[in-house]
Amino acid sequence: MSIKAKRFRAQSMHHLIDGSGELGSVVRMAKLLERAQQHLRAGLPAEVAEHVYVGGYREGGLTLITDGAVWLTWLRYERQRLLMLLRQLPEFEAVLSLDFKVRPVRPLQAPVSQARTLSPEAAHHLKVCADDTTDPKLKKALARLASHAPDDT
Repeated sequence: MSIKAKRFRAQSMHHLIDGSGELGSVVRMAKLLERAQQHLRAGLPAEVAEHVYVGGYREGGLTLITDGAVWLTWLRYERQRLLMLLRQLPEFEAVLSLDFKVRPVRPLQAPVSQARTLSPEAAHHLKVCADDTTDPKLKKALARLASHAPDDT
């Protein structure tokens, strides 16, 4: 028994992403959600807008995500106003309900860089070790490490 693999022709990115491709529906939904996000944030007070994200849309229900319980409470009280605001967009006239979720958003933090310094004394010891070593790879590595010390001029 042999298994024959189906050969698919390569498709252009344009074909995959536009409306006729396999990813077209995903891209369309992402654009719709982005539009809803922008419209919603434009209609919210500034202190609230930065804490509200559109999470998804399924079967008439739009999910809004916030990063804190205090904003969740505010969103629940404003549910009807939010629905009216969203229904201003033709694509979201059929929104029947809003679901709210709290998911803390952690900002991306750059790793803390640790400045490493090599004292001139340590560099001298590394150079002495490099001079006394017969292994050429180790000698080269020790010399390279020693070169990281600041110059004393």
